[in-house]
Amino acid sequence: MKDKIGLAAAKLLLEAKAVSINTDQPFTYTSGKRGPVYVDCRRLISFPETRSKLMDFAAEILKPLNVDYVAGGETAGIPYAAFIAERLNKPMLYIRKKPKGFGRMSQIEGYIEEGNQHVALIEDVQNFGVSVKVFVDALREAGAKIEHLVVIFEYGHESSRQGMKDMGVALHSLTDWKYVLQVAAAEKYIDDKTVMSVEEFLKNPDGWAEARGYAAPIKEQA
Repeated sequence: MKDKIGLAAAKLLLEAKAVSINTDQPFTYTSGKRGPVYVDCRRLISFPETRSKLMDFAAEILKPLNVDYVAGGETAGIPYAAFIAERLNKPMLYIRKKPKGFGRMSQIEGYIEEGNQHVALIEDVQNFGVSVKVFVDALREAGAKIEHLVVIFEYGHESSRQGMKDMGVALHSLTDWKYVLQVAAAEKYIDDKTVMSVEEFLKNPDGWAEARGYAAPIKEQA
């Protein structure tokens, strides 16, 4: 099932132009570093058919799991949590990045019953997992059990995967770079040279940038 969903989701993201690949004119990230790839899953909310298929995949992943609530992380995870909660007929929550007041529920919007309620966290992209820890900590502070994270796209950083293990959270992604590059090459979105360059970047982002004269962080363009 994983390969089937991974390939289908990759194709949907490429068709919606949610994945951009450009080795000649690299993107500038928030950190100031440069790279040949950019993923914008927020864009998908504007494509009804695409988002519907992707949310069907997410619901399919979650159905066998012991989940009482579906929670979206501020802000990108909120619409997807709503779509999934509707499909599964589950109550929804959303988690703020910072508390808005005092108490155990200061970061959580919605109502959650007392007790060991099982919550699945929904995000659009899993990169380094920094924001995810904020949301997981807030849920656990409120007494919830959070054991699953579902994302549309996973970058695949080893540090992120280890971070999820350390938090005791299972990561479920609809697709990742392995599937995107496979589909992009097969559908002629990119050539073999570009595939090799992106794979080089994914293995060693800093080395890729340094080899092309982008070692020093520069001011973010967008």
